[in-house]
Amino acid sequence: MELKCVQMNLQQKRGATAHLMKYTSDNKVDIICIQEPYIYQGRAAGLDSKYRTYTEEEAQNRTVVTIRNKAVDAMLISQLSDQDTITLEITRGDTALILASMYWDRQKPIDQDLTKVDKTLKHGKMEGVMIAMDSNARSTTWHDTTVNNSRKQLEEYIISKQLHIMKEPITKTTFENRIGKSNIHLTLATSNVLRRITDWSISDEQSNSDRSIISYDIKTSKNHKTTQTRRNRNLG
Repeated sequence: MELKCVQMNLQQKRGATAHLMKYTSDNKVDIICIQEPYIYQGRAAGLDSKYRTYTEEEAQNRTVVTIRNKAVDAMLISQLSDQDTITLEITRGDTALILASMYWDRQKPIDQDLTKVDKTLKHGKMEGVMIAMDSNARSTTWHDTTVNNSRKQLEEYIISKQLHIMKEPITKTTFENRIGKSNIHLTLATSNVLRRITDWSISDEQSNSDRSIISYDIKTSKNHKTTQTRRNRNLG
């Protein structure tokens, strides 16, 4: 069995949110990692309330995760979550992993974000970790055309922690507007999760945004059962 996943920065746009909800419904997506969701009255909005959406309760979130598949058990790891990071323990049948959706603010020191990743990797040492992120870091290492100041520390960190970048040398990019294009949106995985990820790609689908939809599958155990969610919060 496989879990279908997507990640996207919505730039807080209502139209992009509505389009992503239709895309995930049409393509039977199981897990959605969102950076910069559409915000209304201080809360992430426009997300289908039929499904479980995880967010940090006390903040105007810049990242959320929505689980559309009832067979997937998810638990919010509060100590590893904040305004810019949502971290979940995902379980389906005999398969478990730690999933983090992250937004890296270019105005903040990158050390703060690397510290959060470090804590997540330690927590998920046994299960394995996958991170869907808007890194705001440009590097030819992940097939961008240029570099910026954030890239060196992130490159060195990825190497030091033996993380894998799910990125293919293709012509499509994760961000493009009239000024330029870049690959600042990354999917990182530890070695014990890497072997489960298949079909990573940048979608050709029109996203109603200058950010692209990234999709991939996560292989899970063939034997699975519906489990009860331990903590969730639905957003309308």
